[in-house]
Amino acid sequence: MKKTAFAIAILVAIIATFTQIKSIDAQDKNPTIGINIGNKAPDLKYLNPDGKEISLYSIKNKLVLIDFWASWCGPCRKENPAVVKAYKEYKDKKFKGGKGFTIFSVSLDQNKDGWVKAIADDKLEWEFHVSDLGGWKSMPAQTYGVNSIPANFLIDKNGIILAKTLRGPALEAKLKELLAN
Repeated sequence: MKKTAFAIAILVAIIATFTQIKSIDAQDKNPTIGINIGNKAPDLKYLNPDGKEISLYSIKNKLVLIDFWASWCGPCRKENPAVVKAYKEYKDKKFKGGKGFTIFSVSLDQNKDGWVKAIADDKLEWEFHVSDLGGWKSMPAQTYGVNSIPANFLIDKNGIILAKTLRGPALEAKLKELLAN
């Protein structure tokens, strides 16, 4: 009788463990979409300065910094040199969470000319720049709960949020941490 009870207990433990593993796998394949670390970042599909729609989800196999900023924002403009430096240094590196690094800039500007001029003046040479020109009523900012700028979210190749609010040396430190060995 004791052997049967023991065998049943072992079987129940194995089934429970298998169920937990299966549950974890299901979570990995279908992560919650949200703005917290560990969530899948919501997609953003907005126009670039040339009027072409660009989707965040179109960027594949790279670490992506979703960077909320505006041409009229003094702290954003002061932060841009650090973002440019990180882009230049890490754009071609291999990471645990992707191959390469890029930036998906989301402007909270209302004036297209000011936005485009700031991109050129600050030498924001990456290809992904979008805006709905909605200012503080910007839909991307509302989607991500952004109520002050600069603000950013670092996502891996699967769109999972790894970190938020990485400014200056914190961005570079996080990128170094994520480098593949």
